[in-house]
Amino acid sequence: MMNTRYGSLSGTLSPPSKLAKSRSRREPSGVFTLFQPAQIQQFKEAFSLVDQDGDGMVTEADLKSIFTSLGITPSRHMMDSLLNARPGGEIADPHDKGVNFTMFLTMMGEHLLELDGEQDLLEAFECFDENDEGKVKCEELRKWLSEVGDRMDNQEMDRLLKGPFTDRQGYFNYREWVKVLRVNVEEEEQKPPAKR
Repeated sequence: MMNTRYGSLSGTLSPPSKLAKSRSRREPSGVFTLFQPAQIQQFKEAFSLVDQDGDGMVTEADLKSIFTSLGITPSRHMMDSLLNARPGGEIADPHDKGVNFTMFLTMMGEHLLELDGEQDLLEAFECFDENDEGKVKCEELRKWLSEVGDRMDNQEMDRLLKGPFTDRQGYFNYREWVKVLRVNVEEEEQKPPAKR
């Protein structure tokens, strides 16, 4: 039997060392390959805003705090559905409530993959942009969003149209909104597969 700094070289394997364990914990999650570094940084900033206590986990207390600052009183059902939306589904251990950054990024990736491509979104908005200015009157959008296709309720429309992409004149800047989403499925599909 020969001892080295990596353990003994006898016929049996020794348990992994602390170094080996820490290396395995640092292996990147596959979700990090879905986004560009700048996008990941933006998601980190958003996660930090929600993680009120800065402990690396978004918990029920963090969500309550952020909702309170927005003037929203969340129901018990809303809190449970948000916390149970994490990868892996419902939480078996009630003390394990929370979402870490990797889970948050996975959730964002799942939601963004459901969206249409950037060009499709732009073309949809351009139908309402008669002057090709990159913005559309909010009242016209409200009319269409509430009456045609997959109808949105007032609360959903408010979340979309009362945010930072609406100016004081009542116009929604859809080009800036689409840029922020950074949804470009066509480019991802055209990239050659990664070599292994």
